[in-house]
Parts: sequence; C-alpha cells; structure tokens
Amino acid sequence: MDARIDEIADGIFRLSVHVPQIAPPAGFTFNHFLLLGEEPLLFHTGLRRMFPLLHAALARLMPPERLRWISFGHYEADECGAMNEWLAVAPHAEVAHGQTGCMVSLNDMADRAPRILQDGQVIELGRGKRLRYIDTPHTPHGWDAGILLDETTGTLLCGDLFTQAGDGPALTEGDILGPAIAGEDMFGYSSLNPEMGATIRRLARYTPRTLALMHGPSYRGDGAAALHALADDYDRRLLARMPAARAP
Repeated sequence: MDARIDEIADGIFRLSVHVPQIAPPAGFTFNHFLLLGEEPLLFHTGLRRMFPLLHAALARLMPPERLRWISFGHYEADECGAMNEWLAVAPHAEVAHGQTGCMVSLNDMADRAPRILQDGQVIELGRGKRLRYIDTPHTPHGWDAGILLDETTGTLLCGDLFTQAGDGPALTEGDILGPAIAGEDMFGYSSLNPEMGATIRRLARYTPRTLALMHGPSYRGDGAAALHALADDYDRRLLARMPAARAP
C-alpha cells in the first residue's frame, strides 16, 4: 500500500490509502486531511497500523513534529486509531473534539488531555485559515459525531458522510450521491434517526464549495445541493423503516 497525496483546496492535502481487500473488487479508500497553517491540523489520524505509512506521507509535506491539532469525526479506529502515535511524534499537538467525544472516550484514551470544542467554536490555524467545529450527533453514526468546516476555502471535512466504495479521483465534480446511496445499501453504516435529515440540512446552510470525504473522492461544486439530496435520501430510508409515519 501507498498513500497518495493531492491538494484538494488551498492548503488542504488529502492523504489517501486504497485497500483493495475491503469491498472487492472496487476496494475502499481511507482519506486523511492535512490543513496547513501556522498551527497545522490533521483530520483523521488513520488506523494505528497505517501510522508508519501516513507518517511518511505527511513528512513529504511538513515536519510531523510541527503538527499542532489532531481532530476527527468520531471515536472509531479508522478515524483516530493512531491518535496517540501522532501525539508522541508531535509534542505540542492537542486532540480537539466536541464535548461528548471528550467525555465518553478521549479524556481517558488520549495520552494528553484533549481540547474540548463547543458547537460552533472556531480554531484559528493562522495564515487566515479558520476552522469551525459543528456537532452532528448520531450523524452518520456515533453519539460523539462532529465535523469541521474550513471557512477560508469553504471545505467541509465530512467524515463518514457520502461513504462509498472504489478508488476514484482525488477530486471530482461528478455525482457523489449515487455512489453514496450504493455505499449505504452495501454497508448499512448510518444510525438512522429522526434528526438525521435536519442535521445534514443544517450543514448545507454553510454552502460548502468542497466536500472532503473520508471514504471516496472529494467533491467540488454545489455542496449545499449535494447535502440536501443526501438528507432527502436518509428521510426516505427512515420513512421506509417506519410505516406508521406515513399514515395520514
């Protein structure tokens, strides 16, 4: 395996690892995003066993010991399995996550105390780059779920939203909804709940120009329209599971 590096927006680099053994024959990508600035941030640490691979890839972009922030969508192996390995090589780095994630997992599991982010709180990376933390509980899964929006480039770091199989281009302007629907059909990974569509539509209000997917190609275009379409599909799925909700 190797980590492919692509710049998907100004100062945002996608470090992508394709694993053909997952969901064959298409395989499955694990994407990690480095946001450069005076205080660089890594979104998704990667699986613990992928750490040497990702460490080498990140070192091609900057000295790993300069990392200042480590964040991810929720507490799960592919999102934060190598969290403590990164903390060990970056002595000034802090894990930054929402209140729920810190309370239920990170206060104990992180080798250094995490920075607790309130819903809507902004992290300044320097060089004009601002990241806003947004709580998204149970969306797509995990009580502690949350994402980051780079307000400077309009890039939404989506975590597991729009998950899909395959090893496509780093950045696309094509359809991501159809493959995401197929991915949900394949994996059934989302925690369907009555607030899911509304939560995703709240993200659309930020009108992102780039959607940085953890599993699949990043998308450049009308991010709000893509999010509204994804919310509609989850509403459809929820209604299909709740026949009584359709009764007049």
